[in-house]
Amino acid sequence: MPTIRNPILPGFNPDPAFCRVGDDYYIATSTFEWYPGVQIHHSRDLANWRLVGRPLNRRSQLDMRGNPDSCGVWAPALTYADGLFWLIYTDVKRRLGNFKDTHNYLVTAPSIEGPWSDPVYMNSSGFDPSLFHDEDGRKWFVNMVWDHRRRRSSFDGILLQEYSATEQRLVGPIKNIFKGSPLGLVEGPHLWKRNGWYYLTVAEGGTAYNHAVTMARSRTIDGPYELHPNAHLITSKDAPDAPLQRAGHGFYVETSTGEVFHTHLCSRPLPGTRRSPLGRETAIQRVVWNEDGWLYLAQGGQVPALEVEGPDLPPHPFPPEPDRYDFDDGELPSVFQWLRTPEPDRIFSTTARPGHLRLYGRESIGSWFEQALVARRQTSWIYSAETSVEFQPETYQQLAGLICYYDRARFHYLAVSTGDDGGRVLQVISCLGDHPDALMTYALESDLPLPASGPVHLGVDVRQAELQFRWSMDGVTWTPVGPVLDASILSDEAGPGAHGSFTGAFVGMAAHDMTGRALPADFDFFRYREKPSSTI
Repeated sequence: MPTIRNPILPGFNPDPAFCRVGDDYYIATSTFEWYPGVQIHHSRDLANWRLVGRPLNRRSQLDMRGNPDSCGVWAPALTYADGLFWLIYTDVKRRLGNFKDTHNYLVTAPSIEGPWSDPVYMNSSGFDPSLFHDEDGRKWFVNMVWDHRRRRSSFDGILLQEYSATEQRLVGPIKNIFKGSPLGLVEGPHLWKRNGWYYLTVAEGGTAYNHAVTMARSRTIDGPYELHPNAHLITSKDAPDAPLQRAGHGFYVETSTGEVFHTHLCSRPLPGTRRSPLGRETAIQRVVWNEDGWLYLAQGGQVPALEVEGPDLPPHPFPPEPDRYDFDDGELPSVFQWLRTPEPDRIFSTTARPGHLRLYGRESIGSWFEQALVARRQTSWIYSAETSVEFQPETYQQLAGLICYYDRARFHYLAVSTGDDGGRVLQVISCLGDHPDALMTYALESDLPLPASGPVHLGVDVRQAELQFRWSMDGVTWTPVGPVLDASILSDEAGPGAHGSFTGAFVGMAAHDMTGRALPADFDFFRYREKPSSTI
């Protein structure tokens, strides 16, 4: 049988919900403030995956303008029943301080490609919702509940309530069915049933280095639930040298061949650090049912493996993703996303200038409302990216260029703008995440003068924690610009607190116009190449 190498979804792809429909397997992952919402990947062999859609793609389903960094879509849950796909998700409007505003919704579709319905509101008592379809046809909704009082733990357990599909609302009593293990911070609940037992897996320990998949079971859906003999099915919390760290939050699936697997999120810190620019990624583990009726990792122990034995299924590879996009077909390639807004026509166009991606400069770098930034995930420790931009700024308040971005407090930006004399210049602007007001630094002692007109080629080379920008007028002869910068700041762990940030590094194109005149910048292509061996 083939070997699966983890992570199966590299780069920012956390909170994997796992769903099988016949011979097809789907994983839904969180997208936070990036639009459209929820990534769904498809596989037929569990080793090879391709992105098939982002279902939350219109204003009626999702509008994240004003959502702070690392808010938005948390922990989707994807299931299939009654001829429909059911997708549950949270839109988080606040995450800092005592309170969290977490609104939970349901959308459905007859096919994974859609059309996806307008949302049904569920509740707002906590995050990480999931829907379970019982054998008797009843449907049950679970989510963690948030206690703002913080008298003990803010993570106050897992709530259960019935969902009425005919009334399209939650009905009946609400019960707290599980308070978690002594590890604490219980979230990410998923239910399923086997041999008369209701099984519950949850995420615990917070999504940093104490993360874990915890397992429990009960003869009745509303409990009481008893803990797994080991409490945790999957965790790296006691294995600091394991290649897959922060392991937790996933779901169980049985294949068409009767084999069983469990997804989980993980991260791969840069060597010698606890910083993971690739964010929280998706991995998969082979698990087995023991005679005691509990799941265990097939390799034994609790630590996730980098390589696992795949299922007895025919290999099903997909064509590789192109390394260059020329924006010739009038559609934004699916590898790219933007931030927050359901009105993309206000920030970019693929048709205004054929063969180019036109960005309309909007609000400032890091705006939580309307920022023209189109980017793709960093999926390798080592990569190079290039683009070419035509941009004629009229004032220093207008910038456009190549950006390596995590959030408003962590980015490196190689930008075309104007100098004091009104001529075009090249700037290197960074925000290092170490100041509460997200103050910027400028890496060049003085701006680099550019020709008055014509396209400017911009490039970046990232080698683990080192980031070097470069530029060229012809795209052939390149010159480094600025010093080597710290790429590790583009990571969850570079932010405040152990659980303060939840996304990952992106690289892409940006345009900002603080004058309000929406000056356009035209990007001719975008190229991204990575070193395959850097995925270890």
